[in-house]
Amino acid sequence: MNIKKVIFSVSLVFATTAAFAQSVKQSYTFDKPYEVEKVKAPRGKKVKNVILMVGDGMSLMHIQAAWTCNRGHLWLENAQYTGLSKTPATNRLITDSGSGGTSLATGYKTCYHAVGVDEDGNKLKSLVDYAKEAGKAAGVAVTCRLWDATPCDFLSHNIDRDKEQELIAEMTNSPVDYVFGGGAKFFTNRKDGRNIFKELEKKGYKVITSKADLKTILKDNESYKKCVSSTADNSNCKVYCVPFEVDTPLPDERGDLLARASIAGMNLLNQNKNGFFMMIEGSQLDDYGHFNQLDMLMKETLDFDQTFGRVIKWAAQDGETLVVVTADHETGGMTVLDGDYKEGRVEVNFSTKNHSGTMVPVYAFGPGSENFSGFMDNTDICWKIKALMNM
Repeated sequence: MNIKKVIFSVSLVFATTAAFAQSVKQSYTFDKPYEVEKVKAPRGKKVKNVILMVGDGMSLMHIQAAWTCNRGHLWLENAQYTGLSKTPATNRLITDSGSGGTSLATGYKTCYHAVGVDEDGNKLKSLVDYAKEAGKAAGVAVTCRLWDATPCDFLSHNIDRDKEQELIAEMTNSPVDYVFGGGAKFFTNRKDGRNIFKELEKKGYKVITSKADLKTILKDNESYKKCVSSTADNSNCKVYCVPFEVDTPLPDERGDLLARASIAGMNLLNQNKNGFFMMIEGSQLDDYGHFNQLDMLMKETLDFDQTFGRVIKWAAQDGETLVVVTADHETGGMTVLDGDYKEGRVEVNFSTKNHSGTMVPVYAFGPGSENFSGFMDNTDICWKIKALMNM
């Protein structure tokens, strides 16, 4: 038998199998639809605070699927303006959360896998740094481990996002006021023997690592008043809340934790009379895009949408807060094939277990939102925020 023909036949079988695996339909029905309200946007023009919400790996198809699951309604529909963001890295068309997130955080392009640095490894200032230099407060809330790329884009600097323990140690140099997320493991269980939590306490942070303290401080919208009661000047209170060893729990277990942690941080940061910048990430959308796992991807996307709803209700009441929603890239190459929004059922397929190069959506609510319509580069989002906050 001709060996070349055998090799070709085997290769064809593998290729056909792989293509078939990626084209199999997945169906999901969301059995707990939630009500969505129309939120009236404030009429003022002053932008005192900006909240940047990042749905990691989220595309228009994720939004379409989530809309279908929630019976044709999403809080995101309250956005006054929408746009599209281009995401390439300096050295690759298809970016990752390191490069894509760094562009959102700093306003500069960088290479694939880099966090908080340019393509030569030089440190870049993030919106957290710019806010603090302008006398404002700054915070980050995520559902992933804090050594993951997106939080590191705002808090750390490294040419390689996989330098996990180095990235956590680098966070001690960030002037950030509020941090919520997982990843306690590498704050204490370290090769260098350092205890990053103790170092943060020496820098004036209130460090929260227990589930009991977490429940206490998140139980109402006056969050952190008890937590910071021993601080002489609450406007300067700084908090690191890391009550999970790695990522936060799955949506069914954690409930509305991201929304509550976000509102808690916003209330804390809002004590600064000069305003604040905050980044909120729905982190685990990306994981389930990589896994091609539709049910969990929808739960994460719908949790992110409900968090957006809580955030814009707060912003509307405040009157001087701009909320911008976007993604760092798309994950999974998901396509909506069929479904029924009256039943909350959606059918999709995935074309890849990696990232794709499609543009990602931009949504804006509140004063200054008109600046976020049309086509833009991901770096533009950072510069627009800087300009609106006079940083």
